[in-house]
Amino acid sequence: MGHDAHTAPSLVSTTVAEGFARWSPPLRKEFDDNAHNGCVGRTLLKETDTLRVWRTDLEPGERIPVHRHVLDYFWIALTSGKARQHGSDGSSREITYARGHTRYFRCTEGRYHLHDLKNIGDETLSFVVIEEKG
Repeated sequence: MGHDAHTAPSLVSTTVAEGFARWSPPLRKEFDDNAHNGCVGRTLLKETDTLRVWRTDLEPGERIPVHRHVLDYFWIALTSGKARQHGSDGSSREITYARGHTRYFRCTEGRYHLHDLKNIGDETLSFVVIEEKG
């Protein structure tokens, strides 16, 4: 049986820095250089007229570079783990995922989500990201 939405573990996200604190010059440059990078996963599994499906597997210490979400999308955590994410607003967050976590994001016209993601846990961290085209 699947998890009841009321008993599924909640996503834990903690802001660990704001205002670009502790960001290295190379990280700041990567945000500038990748401001329009639409590769939101490691492997493009499938693309149709309406959807784009990506898979990302990050070994401990691995990182997916800065990328930009402009389409509505959702992700599903295939494994449990912990990651650090830097966002274009200058924040740094540490996020704990449980296998089966899902989150939906809406990108309204002219808005986007620009971030990176690094596995800071001890096990492989895997996600599927599904973008809604059009």
